[in-house]
Amino acid sequence: MRRILIIRHGALGDFVLSFGPFAAIRAHHPQSRITLLTTQPFAALAKASPWFDHVEIDRRPSVWNLPGMLRLARQLHGFDFVYDLQTSGRTRRYFALAGRPPWSGHAPGASHLQGPAREHMHTMERQRDQLRRVGIVDVPRPDLGFLTSQEIPTLPRPYTLLVPGAAPHRPAKRWPAERYGEIAAILAGRNIAPVVIGTAAEAALAAQITAICPEAIDLTGQTTIPTLFALAAQASLAIGNDTGPMHIAAATGCRSLVLFSGDSDPAMTAPRHPGGGWPTILRTEHLSDLTVARVAAALP
Repeated sequence: MRRILIIRHGALGDFVLSFGPFAAIRAHHPQSRITLLTTQPFAALAKASPWFDHVEIDRRPSVWNLPGMLRLARQLHGFDFVYDLQTSGRTRRYFALAGRPPWSGHAPGASHLQGPAREHMHTMERQRDQLRRVGIVDVPRPDLGFLTSQEIPTLPRPYTLLVPGAAPHRPAKRWPAERYGEIAAILAGRNIAPVVIGTAAEAALAAQITAICPEAIDLTGQTTIPTLFALAAQASLAIGNDTGPMHIAAATGCRSLVLFSGDSDPAMTAPRHPGGGWPTILRTEHLSDLTVARVAAALP
């Protein structure tokens, strides 16, 4: 039995965009033992999936942390082939640390080297190009039943998910919460229940939305990643910033409206639907300039 290693850390959106490649690698190596090297936030999700036989946690030690580096070297050794789907500066260095095994990635000297054109590809196309170089042409639509079958709260139907949050260190990626409140009121006026999702840290954003639209349902801090997949799979629409939960929504096939600032480039990082389709994208240099009227006009 061949031993295969896949390296994929995060963030959440990037991890979700790798579901198709995960499934394709599993299909290409049906009899192999496949290990995923990832970070702690994604370990439970990976273990619940059908794509891996084993999951290892990369603690990403500094080069000065000798015990940590020795542990990482042990985690990287002993594989017949490695797919570096992270392709970061850090994981480029893992090639040598692993003993230079057969390797798919961008590390100089790799057996299946992806060139500089990768820097100009969206994550989805970049990973498919990477897999083609190994001989994996078919990247199937991944079966997300292990996620979308999760139990969700009882909600009025139809409902639309609102995602007002984003990474705390990227405030430029957030459309003002009060404008989400105005969109929520428009949805409620159409008998569509607005449902606000996010982490507990984003409860204040939900409070601003429900203050403007009391009909909005606040689920911030009450969902897990699997629950978000199930919620999105049954939603009529998802509206949100360029952040992980919007990647989840798009991955389920949920119709999605994603709001981008000049802080990130949708051509490189936008959420994508399972077959590669693009969500509806609205982009302005500063999200404070994006009007409620423009977002409302994009509603289906």
